[in-house]
Parts: sequence; structure tokens; C-alpha cells
Amino acid sequence: MNIVLSRDSQVRIMENTVANAEKYFGQFCTLMASYARKTAKLRDKSDLLVKQLIDYANTENPELRSTMKNFAEELAKVQDYRQAEVERLEMKVVEPLKRYGVQLKQTQAEIKRFNKVRNNEIKQLEKLERLRQKSPSDRHTLSQAESNVHKASVDASRTTQQLEETIDEFQKQKLKDIQKIFSDFVTIEMVFHAKALEVYSSAFQNLDNYDFERDMEDFRAKIHIASGNYDARPMSATHPSSTLPWSANSQSVRSTLQRQEDSEEDSEENIVQDFSNPEYAQIRR
Repeated sequence: MNIVLSRDSQVRIMENTVANAEKYFGQFCTLMASYARKTAKLRDKSDLLVKQLIDYANTENPELRSTMKNFAEELAKVQDYRQAEVERLEMKVVEPLKRYGVQLKQTQAEIKRFNKVRNNEIKQLEKLERLRQKSPSDRHTLSQAESNVHKASVDASRTTQQLEETIDEFQKQKLKDIQKIFSDFVTIEMVFHAKALEVYSSAFQNLDNYDFERDMEDFRAKIHIASGNYDARPMSATHPSSTLPWSANSQSVRSTLQRQEDSEEDSEENIVQDFSNPEYAQIRR
């Protein structure tokens, strides 16, 4: 009976290990899926901002037009990096967490099988004890009961060993996976922010270099022309080509505008499911 109690203690530890993994990995999966989804939404809003910057730039004077054009291009680059961030989060963080659902179910099935064998052992032991109390002289019946107990104990010992190996492997893999999953998460975020910081620094420098006095001169000149008091003088923009309406000709801006069109065409709700459902967190970009 002491062996049976020892197995009870073992199985409780195993069940708690699997239950904690099911609870927290399910929550991690849902939260990381939501994180990736919200990052994708931020990308979509930034794509819209790039589009509005392009439209606005074409209504302004030459200097600001050129500045806003360059700013839109830099912002579009950041969204390309954010797109890569979303894809990597889904592949390296969300998907590995989703796969734990299947592994958890398999481990739970092993524990369930062990409990069935353990319950049979307990049942045979209780039956033997009753026979010893009721018919202590019935050697044939007692011998048969003792044989059944021995067989149940052997089955329980074998199943216990198998379960120990299964749980040991599960725990080892779980610890390795949690380390890798969140290391990948941090790496993905560091790469994005490092690249984004570089681009934002360039965008800031571009805005800081804007010479609004040139645009004010051009604006005042137009006002004087409209009132008939302007003495015509040639005006030169810092960027000669900026006097023309700007069209999206950089790869980053084109990809940003394409994502914006795709986003407008597809308005279905994103789906995030927990481990309690057959399929786990799903993300639609």
C-alpha cells in the first residue's frame, strides 16, 4: 500500500506539471497571437498615414513637398520592417505555442492510462484485503487474489516507469522550448526596433533640415501675384523635381500602398482562440 501512496504522490506532481503547462502556454499563445495581431493593425494604420502624407505632400509648396515625400518613404520602410516582424512572430512564437496543444493532449492521455492501471491495482488490493477478513482459510481464493494483485502491481510499475520517462521528456522539452520561444521573441523585437530606430533617425534628420523660409517666400510670392503686386522673380527649390506632384515610386511606398489596398478589401474579424478549443490562436494579416 505504501507503493500505491507513493505512486499517488508521483501522479499528482505529473498532473500539476501538465496542468500548469496547459494553462500558461494557452495564455501565452492567446496573448502572443493578440500581440502579433495588434502589431499588424499598427502596421495597417501606419500604411494609411503614409498614404495621407503622400496626398498631403502633393498639395504643398516645393520644399515641404520634398520633405514630406522623403518622410513618407522613411515611414514606409518602417512598415516593411514591421511586416517582417509580424511574420516572424507568427512563425517563431505563435506557431510553436500552438503546437503545444497536441503535445499536452498526448501527455494527458498517458496520465489517464496510468490512472486506469493504478486504479486497477488499488481495486485488486482492496479485494484481497476483504477476502483476508472474510475468508482467511480459503487458500485457493486468496491465492488467486494475490496473483491478481501481483499482476496489477507489475502493470502499474511498468506503466509508472513509462510515464516517468514521458513526463521527464515533456518537462525537458518544455523548458528548452520556453527559453527558445521567448529568446526568439526578444530577438525579433530587437531587430525591428534597431532597424526602425535607424530609419526614424533619418526621418527626423530630414524633417529637421526642412527650410520653411523658402516655402514662405514662394507662398508670399503667390499671394502678391494674386493681388497684382508681385514683381516676378525666379524661385529655385532646393529639390528641382519637387515642384512636380510626387508619385509612389519607391519599393517601400509601393508595398505600403498595396498593403493598404489589401486591408481595405479584407475586413473580416481576426480570430484568436484559446487552448480549450480544437484549433488555437489564428491570425489573419
